[in-house]
Amino acid sequence: MTVRLYNGMKSIDLSGKSSEPSEQIAKEQFVIFMSNLLKGNADEKITIIMRMISTTEGPVKGKQIQEFTEDLIMSVVHVLNYRKELKGWNLENTRDSAGGVKALASQLLSELKLADGATPAGPQLMEMNFDQSAIEDWVYRVPHISTFLSVVIRQGLHVLHSLPDQTKEIVNLVPGCKGIKGRGLVSLFDIPSIIYINSHLPAELQHKWRLLFSSRLHGESFSQLCGHIVNKGPCIVILRDLDGYIFGGFASHSWEVKPQFQGDNRCFLFSVFPSLAVYTYTGYNDHYMYLNHNQQTMPNGLGMGGQHDYFGLWVDSDYGKGHSKAKPRCTTYNSPQLSAKENFTLDALEVWAVGDLPESTETKGKKSILDVDPEAQALLEMVGKSRQSEGLREPIEDDEDN
Repeated sequence: MTVRLYNGMKSIDLSGKSSEPSEQIAKEQFVIFMSNLLKGNADEKITIIMRMISTTEGPVKGKQIQEFTEDLIMSVVHVLNYRKELKGWNLENTRDSAGGVKALASQLLSELKLADGATPAGPQLMEMNFDQSAIEDWVYRVPHISTFLSVVIRQGLHVLHSLPDQTKEIVNLVPGCKGIKGRGLVSLFDIPSIIYINSHLPAELQHKWRLLFSSRLHGESFSQLCGHIVNKGPCIVILRDLDGYIFGGFASHSWEVKPQFQGDNRCFLFSVFPSLAVYTYTGYNDHYMYLNHNQQTMPNGLGMGGQHDYFGLWVDSDYGKGHSKAKPRCTTYNSPQLSAKENFTLDALEVWAVGDLPESTETKGKKSILDVDPEAQALLEMVGKSRQSEGLREPIEDDEDN
């Protein structure tokens, strides 16, 4: 990425300046480069990006755009890690980012369009030529590119990184991570997928993720799962099947155990591996999210999208079993089959609360029944009885430590 930044700066034409040809970057080139890339109009910005993709004038190949995008994403991960800006995430408590970099690059490249509106894919995309107007259209429709360049420049080069009005676009690029520190857990997410999934959440939920449930910490039990996620606010569910596919969904409302569908059109399904993608609602129905347990007449389990016995994502109350049915697509989210096999076996599952926990949840569990009934407490003290529940309180997690 350093070479690409250098090429971008060298592309700044200082015509009219009487200076000898030099391999060094002139101060004027540096300043104009920063100005154009961070604050310039579309034409100024794209001209520089074209030179960062290729030093040769003219159209660029899909393969060159792929290499540029992968370099850019890898640089973002490196810079944020080096500057300690991963907010509780790190390269040890998340999946290997190398695969995530390629997956995110492929997802962003899938938005490339030719002049006629066609979207080439696979080997065809790699050999296709894209002119400056195609790149301009792509950068306009995929804001991640501009945001990532801003991160690399502001945080990597430590330029303008401290100005509040300049950093608002990247302040929630990575959410704060709570609840994983010191637990020896490696999340099913990698850093690039965290960035991508977080960017699709409602803006007010992007600042913090808190681990509510992990099958590797809390056990492989549907009752345990329900106990940890009910009434905890909006959540992300992510799971891995035994074939290694990783996928999940965003639930826009607190999970409630009841035999009806819940949620709203902010819910979505997603895939992390083998490909990274987000699938949003179609408007076909309102079967956004469903959680039921211990009912005789209705399906028992956690589901998102589709319909009973034919969910886009389903984790059965008979823990370990699940399905992702979509022939050809999930009616609610237009998602394909997310698992390797239609009926899958669960390998691992995590649930993350996003945004701030509901107030009722934060106070619940911190109070004894005697806190609620001070008269009962006073009576016990009058007869010399201690509060037996005092030692049974769950430890209050320090919000800043996890």
